[in-house]
Amino acid sequence: MEVNPLSIIIVKSDSKGDRLLFRYPYKVETQNDISSESKRRNPYSILINDDVLQNAQQQTSNIHNGQLSGFPDEVLSTLFAVKSELCNRKFELKVNDVRFVGHPTLMQAKESKEDTSFILINIVFALYAQASYSIVTCYYELSKKLGYALVHEENRVGYLSEEMNLMVKTHDEIAAVIEQDRGKSELEAFDLVLERSTLAQCLKSIYHDLCTTGLLNITINQFVTLCFCLPQKAHQFHKKGVIVEPETIDRCLHSLKPYHGMLLLVNFAELLDCVPPSGALMLLKLIEVYNPLKSLQNMASDADLPIDHVYELVGHLVYWAKATIIYPLCETNVYVIAPDAPLYTNSPLVEKFSTEFPGMSLFEVISDFSLPTSIGHLTTPLQQPARQGILAQMVLWMLQHHLLMQLHTYVQFMPNDHGECDEISTEYELGPTVDENHSEMSLDNDDDINASSLLSMSSQPLPVPNTSHRSNTEDQFSAADSTVSDNIVAQPSSSHKSNFSMTQSASLSSDNCDSLASVEDEDKIKELLNVFQEQDRAAVRRIPAASNPEDLALMVKLWQAGYFKGEHHLEEIMYFENLRRSQLLQLLDKFRDVLIIYETEDPAIASLYSQS
Repeated sequence: MEVNPLSIIIVKSDSKGDRLLFRYPYKVETQNDISSESKRRNPYSILINDDVLQNAQQQTSNIHNGQLSGFPDEVLSTLFAVKSELCNRKFELKVNDVRFVGHPTLMQAKESKEDTSFILINIVFALYAQASYSIVTCYYELSKKLGYALVHEENRVGYLSEEMNLMVKTHDEIAAVIEQDRGKSELEAFDLVLERSTLAQCLKSIYHDLCTTGLLNITINQFVTLCFCLPQKAHQFHKKGVIVEPETIDRCLHSLKPYHGMLLLVNFAELLDCVPPSGALMLLKLIEVYNPLKSLQNMASDADLPIDHVYELVGHLVYWAKATIIYPLCETNVYVIAPDAPLYTNSPLVEKFSTEFPGMSLFEVISDFSLPTSIGHLTTPLQQPARQGILAQMVLWMLQHHLLMQLHTYVQFMPNDHGECDEISTEYELGPTVDENHSEMSLDNDDDINASSLLSMSSQPLPVPNTSHRSNTEDQFSAADSTVSDNIVAQPSSSHKSNFSMTQSASLSSDNCDSLASVEDEDKIKELLNVFQEQDRAAVRRIPAASNPEDLALMVKLWQAGYFKGEHHLEEIMYFENLRRSQLLQLLDKFRDVLIIYETEDPAIASLYSQS
């Protein structure tokens, strides 16, 4: 209730004095209520303490049935007709349980020939005193926009002067009738003002729109279009009981990335109400290419719009509760039932779902997401494309009604710190040495390439490069040479001796290249591991994949970029590092001993619906 305004009041001040021109609503208490209140208690009766406290609370309350009461028009005009020094700045006044917010605006009358003739206009909103700071700020911004709109129309055609004269004349007519006929009420003046004045009708429409939807799209004097959204009220239309503050929306929009997507929450016909005519063309271009399966970057490319303009349009739609931010729908998306989903037997969403998808039960469909489940797990290649399309539509419908939330996979670097690899790490830092076990393995094999492959596939670390065995044991070369020469002898050749010598040289050259490559790999691995601390280095070093320079280089690159701190999900890593999902998942599997993964919702998107 603290979101709704209690009243909207317009006060003027000029050379003719102060005057409350109009307020709405103005029918708060009836005469029967006032007479019954006066007859309620005998002034000579003795009051007990409870009655005294209750009477004091009633006297200090100026709110009756959600409307402003207890303030005469003369008092309000005196309070709000401020001095010129306080104009064009925030006006805020708290009286008992009511807070008044406005933006006094000073302007020069168009019909006046004197430069010193000014009009002060103040459109004030009466709010609950406990209204949050963001709500107060929103109403202040609305008051300022209304003031600027009236200044524009006054400078253009003198609209405000005409409306003021009409309202003052109406009040004077009713006042004269009241003096002659005591049965007339001052409230009839507001009835007549509302009937005659287009400005009064505009203020009435503003009040009702704020109390019902929180969205305004009005045209003042059939010329100036004013669009305004009260997000604390507008977002409750999609999810009751949740107050979405503007600061929360700003944080979400600040976190927008090109890989994000957009999901409309209303029909296309309701979108143009939230933008002025100047921005309608750009919005139409975006809507023509809209697809929840597309990213914002793809939609910007298809609509031939800069990505910054797409951000602004999407942000505007999100602020106005016309759209929400999602990750583009695809088979790998993982969804689960939202913890606060309004799922109960008599929920109106059950019937609404059956109307949208005849023959389908909401509880039956959503039960598939009781545990985190991807869309791909619910589809099979044998299913017809139409069936897969219906499933996608049902998922989108449940996302629109906030029944599902998407889970993303995050990665955290957590090496195992038990000191088990201190000896290995020390040996590695001292440099390559001869390993007798590895030397015996190489000598036992006829082919040195097989020995190298066995070492690379071993789960143990590689403290000794293969080149050390080849350089220190000439028997390996002779064994390899004899093997190669035997194969060559069996082949026909015009010069057996020259072929043998050339092949021997080629073999030696190939072995030397392998040795050099292996040395370079070991140097590269050592350089990559040096980016870690000593204990973390040991944990990474004993992982088999750390022996592959390419895998280790990619892992170190992502680690240095800060992706393994649990703050970036896989989709974000894939986009900014241009990686395929399979490539990234393989890397995480290879280094699973030091990388843990977990699934949770994207905090930037979830913040829109978790603030109560």
